[in-house]
Amino acid sequence: MRDDRERLRDILDAIAQVEKYASRGRAVFETDELVQTWIVHHLLIIGEAVRGLTDELRRHHADIPWPLIVGMRNIIVHEYFMYDLSEAWRVVEKDLPDLKQKVDAILKDMPEGD
Repeated sequence: MRDDRERLRDILDAIAQVEKYASRGRAVFETDELVQTWIVHHLLIIGEAVRGLTDELRRHHADIPWPLIVGMRNIIVHEYFMYDLSEAWRVVEKDLPDLKQKVDAILKDMPEGD
């Protein structure tokens, strides 16, 4: 079973994968189906990693909207054909930079071995 540290690293790795192709810009995202699939897939990975975090960690870092992240994952998984790609791009532009910073800070503050 993966621990919180591994799941937080999974989140950062998925954000890095999103950034790799999001850097090409919104126009590419809107027109390239492969880039859309890549980004949405990694948003799904982020949601899955968050879903596996312990309640204790999520409570301790309640400034992060964990339920919204898991909710996005649930929509991608269960209502894929109704998922709004403009919402995915909004998450990439507005939410991921803040999430990346906060997750990185959590990892730096975690004692080794946790």
